[in-house]
Amino acid sequence: QRRRAHIQFATLCWTLYLAGWNDGTTGPLLPRIQQVYNVNFAIVSLLFVFACIGFVTGALSNLVLDGRYGFGKCSFHAGSLFQVVAYCFESAAPPFPLMVLGFAINGVGMALQDAQANGFVASLRDNPEIKMGILHAFTSSPECPIGAGAFSSPLVATQFAQQPHWSFHYLCSLGLALLNTVLLTAVFGLKTQDECLAQIGVPPCEKGNSERSRFRQVFALRAVHLLAFFILVYVGVEVTVGGWIVTYVMDVRGGGPSSGYISSGFFGGLMAGRVSLLWVNRKVGERRALFIYAFLAIGLELIVWFVPSLVGGAVAVSVIGILLGPMYPIAMNHAGRVLPRWLLTVSIGWIAGCGQAGSALLPFMTGAIASKSGIGALQPLLVSMMAFMSFIWVLVPDSARRED
Repeated sequence: QRRRAHIQFATLCWTLYLAGWNDGTTGPLLPRIQQVYNVNFAIVSLLFVFACIGFVTGALSNLVLDGRYGFGKCSFHAGSLFQVVAYCFESAAPPFPLMVLGFAINGVGMALQDAQANGFVASLRDNPEIKMGILHAFTSSPECPIGAGAFSSPLVATQFAQQPHWSFHYLCSLGLALLNTVLLTAVFGLKTQDECLAQIGVPPCEKGNSERSRFRQVFALRAVHLLAFFILVYVGVEVTVGGWIVTYVMDVRGGGPSSGYISSGFFGGLMAGRVSLLWVNRKVGERRALFIYAFLAIGLELIVWFVPSLVGGAVAVSVIGILLGPMYPIAMNHAGRVLPRWLLTVSIGWIAGCGQAGSALLPFMTGAIASKSGIGALQPLLVSMMAFMSFIWVLVPDSARRED
């Protein structure tokens, strides 16, 4: 059982590694996409918007598909195949509307897999907090959730961005997506979540007695909405930094083509923070730790804003990544404590879907504002959103409300 548990967990880490890989790709390729398609900041931001539409569609679909088809069919046979189709689109460098469609299809697949993976780990009995931190050290956001995948993909994407066949980067993504589909099918098959948990000795989750639909049960919980709003702003900040910092450094600080590595430094910081700060979360408490991280991140963002140093800004962005890194797993762990367990997977799916909405909303706002005021508007927007995110965390309930 222990060996099977390790294999299941490692497979989920690979799934979220691919999610992180996808998120980390956009920032270094964004200037090249603008150049190839000859579009401005506002138009290129449609990539974020349609990725969001896809993710929210996937999150809503998960509320229905999870109950009807279960863990294996919903997440892995549907979600992973959506990603394979999307990368086939994107690798061909199609006309811009089709490229946007590829981002939307990818969003659907990521939403289904993200919800199921987070719900599965949150249902574990053996150190779920530590495992959640490790899980998200492999991803990005969302979308998750950001880490090793989002750290490594800019290293590759930055090289492809300088090549004639820049879209061939998505062939690398396609190979990873195909491997993901094979692994998920081999390890989990078509089994339900309870069947997969039973294989590693975890008893099935308790069931609710309410006659109301799962939609109504989930949306009746105040904690779900507050956590969803927090994640919306948090992921928006995360993706805005990762997606626009390269453009900011090149246009405002005079950075060269290698500025794409700054994005890698940010995502590397996210990965490192999710693992290296686990002891801090335990020592001071996850809720209090998040306030400390937010305060320090705002201070460093002010340094990036007001200190005109390319190297200093790059270092500060990496440290901001370290501080932002633990916040997503902290929020997911908190969801596992305050939400009914029988609604956990579908609730996390909705929370993650709202996060993806933020990953489109804030980058799109940045692009729209930059079209009129310049990309220098990035920093005041990030500072204000980080402060607002901290305020929302104050409102998130600290104790469980169990509903039948």
